[in-house]
Amino acid sequence: MSELLRTVDLAKDYLLPDGETLHVFSGLNFSMNRGEIVAVMGASGSGKTTFLNLLGALDRPTSGAVILEGEDLAMKNAVSLARIRNAKIGFVFQAFHLLPEFTAGENVALPLLMSGLGRAEATRRGIEVLREVGLENKAGCRPAQLSGGEMQRIAIARALINGPAVLLADEPTGNLDWKTGEAVLRLLLDLHEKRGLASVLVTHNEKVSALCGKTYILERGALERLG
Repeated sequence: MSELLRTVDLAKDYLLPDGETLHVFSGLNFSMNRGEIVAVMGASGSGKTTFLNLLGALDRPTSGAVILEGEDLAMKNAVSLARIRNAKIGFVFQAFHLLPEFTAGENVALPLLMSGLGRAEATRRGIEVLREVGLENKAGCRPAQLSGGEMQRIAIARALINGPAVLLADEPTGNLDWKTGEAVLRLLLDLHEKRGLASVLVTHNEKVSALCGKTYILERGALERLG
């Protein structure tokens, strides 16, 4: 396996309204290869989502580097980062973040349309990915017509539509009951293996982390691997 994603002395601070500085973490060093799936655990407020946002170029570090396929994301401008996110990184969120006015098929095809692909081809590819998550028959439904598990499957399809190298999931089963969440998690694991992704799952659930190849704990500003 070859290294795909790495952080070097990663640090993130936030300036608070009262002028004080919140130090979330510093000196985080992390790496993963293609095909690996890791869980990141930690207490609420430990910085798990912040770490995931930095890995996915949704935020910039205060210092340090996030290196994806040899490129330092901190050195890229906003336009370049948007292109990298759309082409190389898939995101799955606890709250699904589906656009309510769009159908399931339109939600899935949206990243392709944003990258300039024609509507007919984007729609065709969207149906293919919906077939992978078992929801081809829901392409014409709006989010309000879907169950929580179905909405998360749609969100997974959207995350994978551009064939990303990295999948980042923030509490992907957090809004689901365990039975539904387990089915969604098994789907994520199957697609991870099928596509040879590098996947990071932020979770507070030990049952989820037990199914991942590696588990890291983020606490007191440090990232440590379990086991």
